[in-house]
Order: sequence, then C-alpha cells, then structure tokens
Amino acid sequence: MEDHRGNDREEIFSKRVKAGKRTYFFDVKSTKSNDYYLTITESKRRMQGDTFVFEKHKIFLYKEDFGKFIEALQSAVDHVKNDLMPEVDFSQYEVEESETEFDDELKWE
Repeated sequence: MEDHRGNDREEIFSKRVKAGKRTYFFDVKSTKSNDYYLTITESKRRMQGDTFVFEKHKIFLYKEDFGKFIEALQSAVDHVKNDLMPEVDFSQYEVEESETEFDDELKWE
C-alpha cells in the first residue's frame, strides 16, 4: 500500500457530513496526471488533557473501485435495514437537503 501522507493533491469537491461526535469529509482530489480519486475522512473530537484533539482516519478510493465500494456499502446497509433491523423505520434518519450543504471553510488534509 502506498504512503499518501503529505501527497494530497488539489481538492476539486468537498462534502461534510456531521454525525454526532464524528464528522465525515468526502473530498474529490486530482492526481499529477489529471486523474481523480476520493478520500473519505472520519474525524472524531476527543479530550486530551485540558484540550480537544481530532483523531482522523482516511480512506483513499480510486475510480476503478467506485462501483465495488458502492455495491458493498449498499449491500451492508440493506442487510442491516432488511435482515437485522426490519422493524426500524429508517426514514426518520433521512437527511434534509439543507443539512448537507457544502462547507468550504473546513477542509482536512
């Protein structure tokens, strides 16, 4: 696996999703050869002594894997919804468009 630390390229698109104590960032970036990839970053705020620190985990997703990733994610979500928790009304968790607006101020590298 390649080491991508410090090699992040130009950010083309960014979407932030707040989820309780976590925030997820979906960023589209470009490579030197004008190709594109997606980074998915989970950021969790934690106390360390008297201050807050952010623990971050990042996934790099390349175009050749988009379809497989989306299919696997959808299968896992469907399994939880339909097989493990069929009694839960998941519509209560649907996101309003106003809750998913872009936030250009916060970008994680």
